[in-house]
Formats: sequence, C-alpha cells, structure tokens
Amino acid sequence: DVAEAVVGAIREACPGVIINLTTGVVGKDISGPAACIRRVKPEIAACNAGSLNYLKIKDNGEWAWPPMVFDNPVAKVQKFLDVMAECGTHPEFECFDVGIVRSVAMYVKAGMLKPEMGTPEYNLVMGVASGMPCDAELLQLLPQWMAPGSVWQTTLIGRAEIWPVHQKTAELGGMLRTGLEDTFYLPDGSRASGNGVLIDSLAACARHAGRTIASPDEARTLLGLAKP
Repeated sequence: DVAEAVVGAIREACPGVIINLTTGVVGKDISGPAACIRRVKPEIAACNAGSLNYLKIKDNGEWAWPPMVFDNPVAKVQKFLDVMAECGTHPEFECFDVGIVRSVAMYVKAGMLKPEMGTPEYNLVMGVASGMPCDAELLQLLPQWMAPGSVWQTTLIGRAEIWPVHQKTAELGGMLRTGLEDTFYLPDGSRASGNGVLIDSLAACARHAGRTIASPDEARTLLGLAKP
C-alpha cells in the first residue's frame, strides 16, 4: 500500500517519468518486493545479481555493523526475473563486484533474461567497503565483461572521490545516477541540501563529456521499453 501511494504520487506529479523500484531483501523470502512489483508494475526494477559479504570496518578495528551476507543466489535471481517478466518490468542488474558483472552475461546466455524484457542493463555499484572500489581505472575495464549490446550505469557511494568517477562514466558512455542514498556531498565538498542539487551536478558531468540529457521516451528507446 505504501509503495503504491508513493509511486502514484510520483506519477501524478511527473507524468511520463520512468519508475525504477528497489527490491533488495536478505533471505529467501521475496514476497514483499514481489508484491510491490505486482502492485506498482514499474517499468524497471532492481535485480541484485550476486551475493556479497556486506562489511564495513571502523578505524578502531570494530565492525560498523555485524558482518552479514547479502545473499542473491541464482535461484533467487530467477524468482525476481519471473515476477518481472510476469509484470512487464525491465530488470536492472545490480553488480557489487567484478564476478557479479561477469555472472550477468551467463544469466543472459542461460535464457534467464527474456528478449521481451529489454536490453541487458547493468548497474555498477562502486564504493561499498567490501565490494568494488569507486575507481576510474577499474571502471574502464568493466564494460568488456558485459553481455553484448548492454547498457550500463554506475552507482557511486562516497564523498569527493565519487565525482571524478561520475565524470569517467559520462565519458565512457554510461548512464548516470546519484542521490542522497549514495552521497551527501557535492563536487566542491559541500553538503547537498537534497537530491535536486546532486542531479544538477550529475547533469553537468554529462554536458562536460559532450552528452545531452535524454528525455524519458528517449531513455525508453535505449532500454527497449514499451512506450506507456
């Protein structure tokens, strides 16, 4: 009910906007996010593509939280993809490490991603302490491990170090994402007052790379989504 109310308000305020629903959940029970996908029927939803020891260590050597596993075995990925196929939702494969990037090409080859679900799409999550570092040199290597014809974006977590990597994403042809979930800081090191100023800075990265900002319909075409 909450997801439906929030997404409904967004659609009313921004007609034509592409909704991308989060789905991450620990454990085998995906009934919660699956119910949200079925109720909201988003055009895109996250599909976490592999497991990760989700860790962070403090300067004093203590764990920031109890060590945990963000578990996404193949059977769980398949369950999410089945729900997305049922609802006409395009999966965005969240990749926290290099091996997860490589796994997505196997999912595609195994037929887990149905052709009608659109272009294979990767979200390279960089900056989680126990995952891929937020590093421009690493970023340049990753597209070679993606399925042919894919599109990709980066989710960069951190402070000042993320902005050169956002710029490299724009230069390499990736899609751009930011928000207070990922960072509280603007390129000059000041604290962001909200998502809007972060998006403005991200759009500047695109323009500095000689790229223009896609309309929602242009983005739908890129991703192979049906027009609403």
